[in-house]
Amino acid sequence: MKALQYTVEQRTLNLPDQQVVYRLYKHAGVQSGRRLVLVHGAGVGGRDTWEMLQSFLTQWGEVLVPDMRGTGDTRYPDGREHEFTVQQLVADLTALVDHLGWWRFDLGGYSLGGMVCMLFKQQHNDRVGKQYLLESAALDRPDWQTTVALRERFSDAAVHLRTDNREAGIRQFLDTISPNRRITEQTERLTIARLGYRPEGFANALDAVTKGIRNLDREAILAAQGDVSSFIGGQSVELMHQLHMHLADGMPNWHYFHVAGTDHSLPFQKPRQIARIMNDELQRYMTQHDQSAQT
Repeated sequence: MKALQYTVEQRTLNLPDQQVVYRLYKHAGVQSGRRLVLVHGAGVGGRDTWEMLQSFLTQWGEVLVPDMRGTGDTRYPDGREHEFTVQQLVADLTALVDHLGWWRFDLGGYSLGGMVCMLFKQQHNDRVGKQYLLESAALDRPDWQTTVALRERFSDAAVHLRTDNREAGIRQFLDTISPNRRITEQTERLTIARLGYRPEGFANALDAVTKGIRNLDREAILAAQGDVSSFIGGQSVELMHQLHMHLADGMPNWHYFHVAGTDHSLPFQKPRQIARIMNDELQRYMTQHDQSAQT
């Protein structure tokens, strides 16, 4: 599968407390009027997370990729880092799509971005079509208390990120979220550099997930989702795979994909493979949707 030709525009939406930078990719030759929003995870902005993957998405004419608070090029007006909540990220996303007049679109999120997308879907059910989740936060383990405890460990890593010992915090985060990753000096250094671009913003994102999960009703959020394609890295912990297999077995709208040869960094490691599945999954979704409309 060859990469598409595309153009990209970088723009800024000035909100009262946030200067949201976003990129709008337009795919040459794609006749579909479908639109897709992709939300990155903690620590690494939208372009680094999605630019390669989006170039293989053949089913969408436009793809919107924002940088969320504390990440990438999005900044507070005073240029400093501030704490934020997951609900503020949802509000920022809502303000952005409202500004663009995107009233109906497909939605994908990675890690923290997956949690943001699930909450957006819960709050704006009629605006979201097909959904994609790549190792979404809040869907880490079958047992909820274990999930909450795991996120507390990420906040422990955030403490180091606010000191001169930032690399130790990043390594603690990686060891917690990807304990089975294949470590090479080159890939580890690249990952640390990416996550260390805005260390305090990264720390604030980790804390936002931890605080958000403490008050989350996971069952209610899952019940509010539409047609979901969920991707889990083959080297990620078995308990995560067990949760998503269980969801796929129990929910007809949940579709689980094991991405071999990847860990939590799956959008960086296998963008072409994941994009191919996303394309195929949209075709399946649209076929089922059309069949339902005819009956």
